[in-house]
Amino acid sequence: MQVELLYHTPDPERAIATAARLCYAPVGASELMETMPPERVRSVLSTIMGSGHFSTLEHASYTFAVDGVSRALTHQLVRHRIASFNQQSQRYVKFKGDIPMVKPATVAADPECDRLFDEAAAAVAEAYRALVEAGIPAEDARYLLPNACETKIVITMNVRELLHFFELRCCNRAQWEIREMAWKMLELARPTAPYIFADAGAPCIHGTCPEGKMTCGNPYPRVDRSQLDA
Repeated sequence: MQVELLYHTPDPERAIATAARLCYAPVGASELMETMPPERVRSVLSTIMGSGHFSTLEHASYTFAVDGVSRALTHQLVRHRIASFNQQSQRYVKFKGDIPMVKPATVAADPECDRLFDEAAAAVAEAYRALVEAGIPAEDARYLLPNACETKIVITMNVRELLHFFELRCCNRAQWEIREMAWKMLELARPTAPYIFADAGAPCIHGTCPEGKMTCGNPYPRVDRSQLDA
């Protein structure tokens, strides 16, 4: 799996603080963006994150490129509806030779299961190639392809949705592949907006676990946001 941060709003914390401060300022956003001192930016962000007034977080966005993940992952990913996605098309991209697959570690760790997986993947690839060579359009031959098929996808989310995504998908109870991707995305985003993303991740990092009896029982270390404001 490869995750790359392609682009993000320049100086996202200042952009967000500017949008929030504009509601109460007699001057325009461009002037605020240029003249607001860093300590004022941090003060405004502290108010936003502490009060839960998150609409201003929607003024900054991040775009990631993700390669080498499965269709099983992207089927989960597109359930995050406040986001934009562009995925490699199985309709227009024809596979030649072996078809790349994502193999779960649980399968790879068991020799017999590993063999069964490889045999099934090889059979699918052979059947797919046979259909294409027989003149079946790729958009129809792809009906054979499994969830394990590797894919590539570009993801854009605003900061509010990104924080929500991290809450759900960084959790230990999230499916392992999308959890790995979420943590990689967070690791890339955090340096660009360290205050906003300081306690991003699973709910246990900044509060209590909402899973009840379904909790994993192994919470992440909690981050005390009040210490960041000290």
